[in-house]
Amino acid sequence: RRPARCYRYCKNKPYIKSRYLRGVPDSKIRIFDVGNKAAVVDLFPLCIHLLSGEKEQITSEALEASRIVVNKYLTTKCGKDAFHLRVRVHPYHVNRINKMLSCAGADRLQAGMRGAWGKPQGTAARVKIGSILMSIRTKDEHVKHAL
Repeated sequence: RRPARCYRYCKNKPYIKSRYLRGVPDSKIRIFDVGNKAAVVDLFPLCIHLLSGEKEQITSEALEASRIVVNKYLTTKCGKDAFHLRVRVHPYHVNRINKMLSCAGADRLQAGMRGAWGKPQGTAARVKIGSILMSIRTKDEHVKHAL
């Protein structure tokens, strides 16, 4: 697997899963809401957003990892029913990879950049500057943990 820095920038048009593009691996993030999902608006008056500072692509693995970390931290510090976390972006863009061999004699086995259109490798969310990535609703006394 290539590191995420290879897929960070939005270079081309969005490439989404369709009837023409099959064989896309499933997104790693499945759960977008954690905490007290059924809480009414009056119960959690404080709402904190995490914004994007760049125009970039965020992989589904990174979204899942951030959701797990925030959920674990807020559950230990505030309690499992004292907040509601929602991931606000969805990974629809399909990243491609042109696999290359790196063994001895690989130059005889592969065609280099001939037919370099890659195979689907994973999904990513394309975000703009100022896009809301995550939202946390909680009570006013938990503001230092939510920030």
